[in-house]
Amino acid sequence: MGKIKVLQIGCGKMGKYTMRYVQEHGGEIVGAVDRNKKIIGLDISDIMEVNVPTGVTVTDVSDLDELIKKTNPDIAIIETMSLLRDLRNELRMCTQNGVNVITTCEEAFFASNSNPSLWREIDTLAKANNCTVTGSGYQDVFWGNLITTLAGTTHKIAKIKGSSSYNVEDYGIALAEAHGAGLTLDEFDTQIASVDRMSDEERQRLIDSGEYEPSYMWNTVGWIADRMQLHITKMTQVCVPQTCDHDLESTTLNMTIKAGNATGMSAVVTAETEEGITIEAECIGKVYAEDEVDTNEWTIIGEPETTITIKQPATVELTCADIVNRIPDVINARPGFIPTSEMRSAKYRLNDLDTYLDK
Repeated sequence: MGKIKVLQIGCGKMGKYTMRYVQEHGGEIVGAVDRNKKIIGLDISDIMEVNVPTGVTVTDVSDLDELIKKTNPDIAIIETMSLLRDLRNELRMCTQNGVNVITTCEEAFFASNSNPSLWREIDTLAKANNCTVTGSGYQDVFWGNLITTLAGTTHKIAKIKGSSSYNVEDYGIALAEAHGAGLTLDEFDTQIASVDRMSDEERQRLIDSGEYEPSYMWNTVGWIADRMQLHITKMTQVCVPQTCDHDLESTTLNMTIKAGNATGMSAVVTAETEEGITIEAECIGKVYAEDEVDTNEWTIIGEPETTITIKQPATVELTCADIVNRIPDVINARPGFIPTSEMRSAKYRLNDLDTYLDK
């Protein structure tokens, strides 16, 4: 097959690493698109901060369909937004053209439990055009496979409890805004917290209509249950603002977040299962104060009880490395919108990516 041809969709803080990792693993970036007019026209070497021009320039996302037809990529990496509906056009374009997709979109990690109608649409398109779509990244390992591997060393499980924090400054404006960073507490309550003060029936109506806005752990909990073959009977979500006692500067939002206003949020998702195992997972995304760092901690409660804590993981780089290491798995997978819970665990790629493709 030769080098795997990759199309980059979204050339911001994640694309900087992902494109370089692809090249250093023997892949070829054949095109790149973005909405940010400040970087359109730049050689991708400027994005990656390397000294050798590639001849590939960032073009406007409106040129995506034409670029796909011109470059005929094997796979597209989408690193833009967190909700599936915000990727609708790009996913349609890629799958209609038979292009595999891997995305950092957090909802895509297990989209069938939060936007089943759009998941089915993309799944149908992917199957019809013999390509695969999946969501992956940091959560694939640190909220997913790491936890289910620990479960494999446990005799009896009563509860799985996890908490993970990350600095929204590292991921761009869309993610920061989705976490309510910069809002007053009243604005946070109206725009974010109030969404989850609803009955199970109302939440299900929103899910069925594609209007629900899940936290990242909503899809992660679904992924864990799927991987462990657990059957969820009920899920709830609660979002709580995070604050700081002094002003914080946000370069991503280009503003000063006043003391007492929301720096971000904590979202806690709880699932009950037919098997009697409870899964409770919290993600804390906010603009960090000076002494705060990323932390990932999970506990398997049962016999025996096990806690694993990872302090200050390089969340951005780990996300990008997972995306690139997953590329052969996506190309090798069956057609459709397939969660990585149906794939083998992510693996380190010692050699060029194309050497891991099924012959």
